[in-house]
Amino acid sequence: MTTLPQTTEKKLGLVIDLDTCVGCHACVISCKGWNTENYGAPLSDQDPYGAEPSGTFLNRVHSFEVQPPQGEAQLIHFPKSCLHCEDAPCVTVCPTGASYKRVEDGIVLVNESDCIGCGLCAWACPYGAREMDAQEKVMKKCTLCVDRIYNENLPEIDREPTCVRTCPAGARHFGDLGDPDSAVSQLVAERGGVDLMPEQGTKPVNKYLPPRPKDALPEFDVLAPFLEPVIAEPKGFLGWLDKALEKI
Repeated sequence: MTTLPQTTEKKLGLVIDLDTCVGCHACVISCKGWNTENYGAPLSDQDPYGAEPSGTFLNRVHSFEVQPPQGEAQLIHFPKSCLHCEDAPCVTVCPTGASYKRVEDGIVLVNESDCIGCGLCAWACPYGAREMDAQEKVMKKCTLCVDRIYNENLPEIDREPTCVRTCPAGARHFGDLGDPDSAVSQLVAERGGVDLMPEQGTKPVNKYLPPRPKDALPEFDVLAPFLEPVIAEPKGFLGWLDKALEKI
């Protein structure tokens, strides 16, 4: 079994704004592309154009209709990937030590050469954030694009997870959540960022910003276009014109 570090030098993670996410799946596509061509084993697909396609994804977007206590129902798009928990149960159950949490930045990774595909980490993860690649027979998960964020061959603007770099709505933010002065930590403090399923006790590093209250729609009668006009007969100049035309 793998032992978790008592502390980490940084807590790199994502902050996802549920008020801004439009559910376009750009983050899903960019994640699939980058992680198929670069870090680790490719993310395979099975019968992608058939009747029952399946594949391995490190990031998925779920959509839910939510009815708030007041106001209209809302459609919430909910992206989900590995949350790089401080007390990651997926790490402590791994029998080979393939799953581990890095001391220098807190990122949870899988050493695929040591992974035997037993699936224990997937069973232990309460968020369903790990996926077994059906072709490679190894466990796959979000790496926070560790091969991008430290890659000095890339322009500095590109040294962030590909999902963050791609998001057209600016709903995804990346940084050190262990630093209270970082931009992501300040954003969490300002917007009341929350943990996903805090009752699990995993202390996820990633945070979610809740949707803001929506403006109330003005009340109106849907039958208004079919109601009789308030004034049955026109008055003023239009009334005179109407009567003059009747005599022609």
